[in-house]
Amino acid sequence: MNVPFFDIGPTHAAIAAELDAAWRATLDGRQFILGERVSAFESEFATYCATGHGIGVANGLDALTLILEGLGVSAGDEVIVPAHTFIATWLGVTRTGAKPVPVDCIASTGNIDPELVPAAITARTKALIAVHLYGMPAEMAPLQALAARHNFHLIEDAAQAHGASYRGGKVGSLGTAAGFSFYPTKNLGALGDGGAVVAHDAALARRIRLIRNYGSEKKYEHQIVGCNSRLDELQAAILSVKLRRLDEWNADRRRIAARYMNGLFGLPGLELPGVTEGAEPVWHLFSVRHAARDALADALNAASVQTMVHYPVPPHLQPAYAALGYRTGQFPLAETIAGTTLSLPIWPGLGDAQIDHVCTMIGQALAQPLKREARG
Repeated sequence: MNVPFFDIGPTHAAIAAELDAAWRATLDGRQFILGERVSAFESEFATYCATGHGIGVANGLDALTLILEGLGVSAGDEVIVPAHTFIATWLGVTRTGAKPVPVDCIASTGNIDPELVPAAITARTKALIAVHLYGMPAEMAPLQALAARHNFHLIEDAAQAHGASYRGGKVGSLGTAAGFSFYPTKNLGALGDGGAVVAHDAALARRIRLIRNYGSEKKYEHQIVGCNSRLDELQAAILSVKLRRLDEWNADRRRIAARYMNGLFGLPGLELPGVTEGAEPVWHLFSVRHAARDALADALNAASVQTMVHYPVPPHLQPAYAALGYRTGQFPLAETIAGTTLSLPIWPGLGDAQIDHVCTMIGQALAQPLKREARG
C-alpha cells in the first residue's frame, strides 16, 4: 500500500465544479487586483476568525511582517519568538529591523513555554509572537496575562492553525492581530501563495492595508512608505469556496489524528503529540518523535509510507542568524524536537486502511532496534 504524505486530490475533486465556477467568474469579472472577490473573502475570513477586520496579503511571511510594521516595530525593538518554529516567524521580525529573542518550548507540544517568557522580557520588548505550531494552539491565557502586565503586543502566527480554537476562542482572535498563510498544503490552501492578517483594531487594519498597497488608499497618492503585498482576486475566489468546507476538512483531520493516537499508543520509544489544555487543534501536521527518527523514516519509506521532517535545524542555529551568536545547547528542548520529530501523512480523505498501514509499519519498525544516526 502506498501512502503519500499529502494528497490534495480528494478535496479538490469534491469541489471541482465550485472551483471551476469561481475561476470562470473571476476571468469574466476582469478585475484581478483588490476587487470584490478579495473584499468578500477578507470579510468572510474575518468573520470566521471572530475578528472585525481581514486584510489579504501575498503570503504568510508578509502577514507577520506587516503586522509588526503596522504596530511600529522597528530597529532597536525586541520581539520574543519561539525557539522551535518555521524560520518565517523569525524573518518577519528581522525584516522590520527588530531583534528576535527566542524562548524554549513546551516538550509535549513544541509551542513556546509561557513560564520561560518573563526572563526574556526587557525594556525593549515590543511584541511576542505565539506560534500555533502544527495546528496546535499555544497556551494563550498566560501569554495574554504577560502581554497585559508588561504592555507588549501579543501576535498570533496562525499559519498552520486555520479553524483551531483555545478555551472557546477562535485562533486569530486571541491577540492584537494574527497572520495566516494560504500555502497550498495548509488546512485552508490557495492554488499558490497567499496570506491574510486579521485584527480587532480598525486603525491597525487601515495601516496594514496602506502598507500592503504601496502606502496608498487612492491611486498615485502615497501616505506612507509601503510595499506590494496583495492577495489576488483568483486566489481570493478559490479561498472563499474552500472556506465553506474548512470545518468539515478539519473534522476529518481530527478523525485521522484520533486513529493515529489509538494505533500508535504504547509503541516503544515513540512520543505522541500532546494537546494544549483547553484547545481544539486542527492537526495541520501529525508529528511524532523518536530518538532514531531518520532510521524510522527510512523504514517507512521502504514500506511506501511517505513522511517529512519539519524544521530539522532550529532558527537559532541557522547560518542566517549566526550573527546573533547563539550556540548549540542554549535551547535544548527546541534542539531535541528538531532532531527527533517525524511528520506522518495527514490530509482530508486519508482512509482508515492507510492510517492503519502506517501504524502497522511503525510498529514493525520499532519492534527491532533502530540505529540512532543524525543526517546532514
